[in-house]
Amino acid sequence: MSELYDVGTGEHRAFWADSVADEIESRDPDDPIVIKGGVSPSGVPHLGHFNEIMRGYFVAEALRERGHEVEQVFTTDDRDRLRKLPRKLADLEWNVVGLGEVDAGALGRNLGKPYTDIPDPFGCCGSYGAHFTELLGRSAAAVGVPIEMVSNTELYESGRFDDAVEAVLSNRDTARAVLSEFQDKVDDAYVPFFAQCSACGHLTEAVTDVDLESRTVEYVCRDVETGDDVIEGCGHEGTATVREGKLPWRFEWPAQWQTLDVDFEPFGKDHAEGSWPSGETVAREVFGFEPPVPMVYEWFTLNGDALSSSAGNLITVAEVLDLLEVEVLRYFFTKNPTKQRDFDVGRIDRLVDEFDRFERAYFEGETDGITADEAELAARAYPMVVDDATTQPIRIPYTFAAVLGMTDDRDLRVTMARRSGHLPEDASDAAVDAALERVEKARAWAVRTDNEFNYRLAETLPETEFDADTEAALGALADVVADESPDEEALQEAIYETARDHDLDVGEFFSAGYRLFLDESEGPRLGPFLAAMDDAFVVRRLRCEK
Repeated sequence: MSELYDVGTGEHRAFWADSVADEIESRDPDDPIVIKGGVSPSGVPHLGHFNEIMRGYFVAEALRERGHEVEQVFTTDDRDRLRKLPRKLADLEWNVVGLGEVDAGALGRNLGKPYTDIPDPFGCCGSYGAHFTELLGRSAAAVGVPIEMVSNTELYESGRFDDAVEAVLSNRDTARAVLSEFQDKVDDAYVPFFAQCSACGHLTEAVTDVDLESRTVEYVCRDVETGDDVIEGCGHEGTATVREGKLPWRFEWPAQWQTLDVDFEPFGKDHAEGSWPSGETVAREVFGFEPPVPMVYEWFTLNGDALSSSAGNLITVAEVLDLLEVEVLRYFFTKNPTKQRDFDVGRIDRLVDEFDRFERAYFEGETDGITADEAELAARAYPMVVDDATTQPIRIPYTFAAVLGMTDDRDLRVTMARRSGHLPEDASDAAVDAALERVEKARAWAVRTDNEFNYRLAETLPETEFDADTEAALGALADVVADESPDEEALQEAIYETARDHDLDVGEFFSAGYRLFLDESEGPRLGPFLAAMDDAFVVRRLRCEK
């Protein structure tokens, strides 16, 4: 299916979203153009789920700029059955908890039922499915992406799926033939519909008869295999309407396209080799319409491992926004969707540095260190990433913001940032406040990863005792700072030279500095740390003056 990865590549475009928009326009769609994504609300929504939301958002913005009316919808496949228990859950405040912190037994007793028929384990929403759909909607709102959440359960219960279900059941010979090309164990008795048992609530695949006139099916509630496990059926025999069950996924996905009149949908590479080939065939041969424009994206990994709600390896959008500004997260999704990327929490500083460079490219164009291609991409994509592209914000480098996070004293933060040239002297109070917002996020990163910035400045003189040689060396270093106001590298070298001039062990002299300023025996590079501070403060502390 290599053509899926070539959507919209007929003409060079700086930004991939324009290439996709070209492909959509080539089909001459009617407005509103509908862009869709979707997810099964099986557990905590994580950063990987945002692929479809953000990829769709950028394409929607590209089309809106061309004068189109665009609707971005996101289907929640909440009629799916709960197949296994997730390892982690989250309440509506994004507190992630283990399964043992909720009533796991209640979830276990509801295996096999649709998500919307399972009680919310936190007791705040109408169902398990509604809870995790709400979290996804809140995530989109936090990033400023307007999406319409569409419940599959509501599509079935309202009758909007009636025609699609009837089309599948009335053409079940064709449906079976199509499905057999992609899936084993499709025999002549197979009926592509899962009925919900009226006795136990499970979705059963054993449909024994179809009455198209009454739009009902006969079923037997039998066991269902889910991977290595089996969900036991109750054996009940009954009748269900087409609104009391669901289509299998390979038919439900095309049914969504038809019912919602979808023009474009991005999806992960797992669907590219499975559900998409069957879905486009079902769309044409069972439903009789052309499938939407597709786009495949590669998955993200988290710190090198696959993101997974069920396995518990996840990071939520709320967690990411504790560490990054919204615009940096949006920027992350401007990158080529066909390339796999790792979201390495420990190296978030690199992502922020990339964004700052991207922003400078937009405002400054091609300059030293910024290529023509980077400037072209920034010129196109930056206005979609930020809320206001008219004024260049002041950005404090992320790692330096982490240094500022070692103190809660706002005045000292401002002094340190100005001393290091990261805050202009004439910056307005509003601009300074906006720039300092990054400090709390960088501080949260230092604490979360327990990295070299996870220290706190001792704002009063710690109780210390030094021998005469060390005191003399600290005094000499204070004189250097007072007389020369050295920059970070010069001060780092001065620390080494002072230790050697006073016949002190260099490591022990650094430790003396850390005890004075951090009340710790170790810390970040001392020269850059001290050079960022107010000279008078550093001199007083080196001289052990309160």
